[in-house]
Amino acid sequence: MTAPMKTPPIVSPQAWESARADMLVKEKTVMRARDALAAERRRMPWMEVEKTYTFEGPDGTASLRDLFDGRRQLIVYRAFFEPGVFGWPDHACRGCSLGADQVGHLAHLNARDTTLVYTSRAPQADIARLKTRMGWEMPWYTITDSFDADFGVDEWHGHNVFFRDGDRVFRTYLINSRGDEAMGTVWSYLDATPLGRQEIWEDSPEGYPQTPTYKWWNWHDNYVAGAAPDKKWVEVSAAGEATFRKTDE
Repeated sequence: MTAPMKTPPIVSPQAWESARADMLVKEKTVMRARDALAAERRRMPWMEVEKTYTFEGPDGTASLRDLFDGRRQLIVYRAFFEPGVFGWPDHACRGCSLGADQVGHLAHLNARDTTLVYTSRAPQADIARLKTRMGWEMPWYTITDSFDADFGVDEWHGHNVFFRDGDRVFRTYLINSRGDEAMGTVWSYLDATPLGRQEIWEDSPEGYPQTPTYKWWNWHDNYVAGAAPDKKWVEVSAAGEATFRKTDE
């Protein structure tokens, strides 16, 4: 017989609101600490990638620089889908698949000059079949060389972050192990990048791109490169931000 659950006390609405207010103070402390950590991450040293890597994609052979798809920032997730992995050939690793199910619409990342791709050692035909079955739309490439071993994801999953400056590519960060649990939202991805969310409230090095908070947000099918923010949305978001900041204070 299963022992009964020892649940928390049942209290009045007033006592519940008081307990929630106490918890909110702690939550905000954690959030600010996370913002500070992201600011430190934006100041981490970079490592230039001098070795040439080759991937196979749906349109043929691609280099690491090609994976950026013309953008400055690139996040590469190493997912385990290949012979020998539990679930093959019908499924990828259960953990990697759960992560893939969490990936938000990529248009928002792309609007921040950031590309997300998945990589595995499975052939492209198998990757295409898996994506169709699971309803996944992220670009997914086949690793053909030592990329996974060189970037610490040959035996375990992980997100490697890169920055492109012209023809030069730099490795800027790696998130793996339990850190991968939080990935999937536009915010978790952007916070891992060297440019961050690119909003004016962020503590970023001098000269980094930043725009007013919320103003760049859009419906995922309405982003137009170089377009000015919608005036009506500017009014709505500015009013919302003022309310949020007043509440936060």
